[in-house]
Amino acid sequence: MLRSHPAVLPEDEFLAACTIVRTRRSGPGGQHRNKVETAIIIEHRPTGIRAEANERRSQAENRGVALRRLRIRLAIQVRTPRHGIDTTRPSLLWQSRCQAGRIEVSPSHSDFPALLAEALDMLHACDHDLPMTAQKLGVSTSQYIRFLKREPAAFAEVNRIREQRGLHRLQ
Repeated sequence: MLRSHPAVLPEDEFLAACTIVRTRRSGPGGQHRNKVETAIIIEHRPTGIRAEANERRSQAENRGVALRRLRIRLAIQVRTPRHGIDTTRPSLLWQSRCQAGRIEVSPSHSDFPALLAEALDMLHACDHDLPMTAQKLGVSTSQYIRFLKREPAAFAEVNRIREQRGLHRLQ
């Protein structure tokens, strides 16, 4: 059975695996500060990975921000084996975002966490060989690195793993 990366799951399925806590935090709100529970903490139960948002006045806005942060953290920290998947080809989502060897997606777009998870899963499947990973994803190595740099925490994690393996840091 094929297991999808949690960052790729549809929102209802994703939320079914999460615990959401509403709480008070300091932040915007003027006279309502510390009087209403606008802060949101979301934990992905299977992994224990959490994200929080409290910088907005609205609970709904903080929920959206926390969900996005959680999907990004999952994309960076969770590796999904590519067993049963054609590891020589990227997903249809990746292919739809890749035009003429360039990956076109804004870091704020809802597809970004899924694409980031795929990029990091492929890197893991290729034993951290950047040129091979880029080739399998249909982009140049420099385009692949540029994509990773769109999420500084992902880029830092790739460099951490490279250092562990005795490889030079990416610039």
